[in-house]
Amino acid sequence: MKFINIALLVLLLAALAGCAPAAAPPATGALQVLAVETFLADIAQNVAGDRAQVTALLPLELDPHAFEPTPQDVARIAASQVLIVNGSGLEGWMDKLLKNTSGQRLLIEASAGLTTREPKPGEIAHADEQHGPGDPHFWLDPLSVVRYVENIRDGLIQADPAGKDAYTQNAAAYIAQLQELDGWIRAQVEQVPPARRQLITNHESFGYYADRYGFSVSGTILTSVSSSASPSARQLVELIERIRQSGAPAIFLETGASPQLANQIASETGIKVVTGLYTHSITAPGGKAPSYIAMIKANTTMIVEALK
Repeated sequence: MKFINIALLVLLLAALAGCAPAAAPPATGALQVLAVETFLADIAQNVAGDRAQVTALLPLELDPHAFEPTPQDVARIAASQVLIVNGSGLEGWMDKLLKNTSGQRLLIEASAGLTTREPKPGEIAHADEQHGPGDPHFWLDPLSVVRYVENIRDGLIQADPAGKDAYTQNAAAYIAQLQELDGWIRAQVEQVPPARRQLITNHESFGYYADRYGFSVSGTILTSVSSSASPSARQLVELIERIRQSGAPAIFLETGASPQLANQIASETGIKVVTGLYTHSITAPGGKAPSYIAMIKANTTMIVEALK
């Protein structure tokens, strides 16, 4: 609770200085939109076009599971007119934070209306202390992101009715890009023999991607949808046995994940370790995944190359 008190003091000082956050659009007419994750900010900017300035709350390449809000983050949320969250339990810290944040804003839950996947036969269901039993990683399936776009479009229209035509046209254009991305992924996956379409990942994040493109989730190092979990010795033994039985060719690690356990498993099974998948953040403009679409393409390329 200490950082909340400091944050409120920051906001109080801003108000006394005549800089209290306002709910009305700025004089420039650009709506001030804050999206929690960087990939979400990129998606939202494609919908907003030049009618809104979209920024991300989280820094580039930071896992939202490890995020701890600072007083400056609270001030940014307080100053926003529109706040976009992934929802579905990903930002477990957000509800408490909003209760202690001043200002007025429209809250858009990008994943609203999507149905949480159920484990497939042979998969192990794991509850998670941060998220509960649901998997919030809808965005790794581009066609689920169509719903993100629709929710963001509708929210921006509510916040800025005069921009309805622009938001509608921008959303339609971006949905077409997502559909094109879906077709591209399907063509790439065709290069992988069906028996080798198996995903062993660092944590439970690629379930929706696997369901969409015909992969099976053969196991995860961390038996949780949160990357902050820790496996037991028994769980690692069970994973090694699952890998031996399934013949899965590779373990895939996301950016920032420690390779120690994966290397240990690889030494036991002969499986190869592929690092650098982008799950929770895009990169800087000069990186391999400077946009949401580039992120999904980079992941698909790495997966296909390792399995085909």
